[in-house]
Amino acid sequence: MTYIDDFKNYLMIEKNYSDHTIVSYLKDIHDFQSFIKREELASDLLDVTRERLGRHFLSSLDESGYAKKSISRKISSLRTFYDYLIKNKLIEVNIFTTLETPKVPKKLPQIISDEEIEMLFKSIDRYKPLGFRNYVLLDLLFSCGLRASELTEMTIKDIQLDREQILIHGKGSKDRYVPITDKLIVDIKQYLTYTRPILLSKGSSSHELRVFINYKGSPLTVRGLQLILKQIIKNSGETFKIHPHMLRHAFATTLLNHGADLRVVQELLGHEHLKSTQIYTHVSSEVLKEKYKTSHPRMVKK
Repeated sequence: MTYIDDFKNYLMIEKNYSDHTIVSYLKDIHDFQSFIKREELASDLLDVTRERLGRHFLSSLDESGYAKKSISRKISSLRTFYDYLIKNKLIEVNIFTTLETPKVPKKLPQIISDEEIEMLFKSIDRYKPLGFRNYVLLDLLFSCGLRASELTEMTIKDIQLDREQILIHGKGSKDRYVPITDKLIVDIKQYLTYTRPILLSKGSSSHELRVFINYKGSPLTVRGLQLILKQIIKNSGETFKIHPHMLRHAFATTLLNHGADLRVVQELLGHEHLKSTQIYTHVSSEVLKEKYKTSHPRMVKK
């Protein structure tokens, strides 16, 4: 259907959503389309005008055993889709606007401690090209709070060493600048001057603009980044699991633990809404409580 294709282009071009997010949106729409046809509740997606149809869909998801989080995501996808249809004058009502979704309990982000982070850095062999690359990307994830896709899509022109900052292209076409440490500046210079050309020589193009290159000489992917972190963990002898977002969580929590203002952290993370950042204040509070219990003389057990 043309309007679904148009919506896909809208998510891709105007919203700048990731491929994974777009696939999830389209699946939710197609699932709803299958539901209304199977139940004979509407002829097509443009014929969805009755609020009770939305409640009926919500009940069917619950009866099918979907988790609250999955149900909330599906309704959110459809709400966005029908807002788009209204904006383009294809329909007049969005039945999902007032539909109440199940309350999903907020889970605190999983983080890793400063000591665990330091163990990861120490386990990397900086004298090998791939090792040095891994050290730099790990430092960027932890010191700048980048999303995995922001790191893999970073280009040479985004790095502004003279200004001690990097231009980050975030979700929803939201650009932001993040500062980089003096140590990162030195390491990035070395990586770009010596390490990156070695990695590029293994591929077919020497004109690649993206910063991080894999062992084949091609641009590093998000999947490739995940595998690198997994290998770093294995080499360090640690047993916990790690993913790029955990380093982003650690970045935010570390800043708050050391007194950074919440709105500053919001800007650095590229969060559109402050409530997205506020969850880290809960993590920070828990960390502070734990430190208090283990360090205050009245709390330490004799």
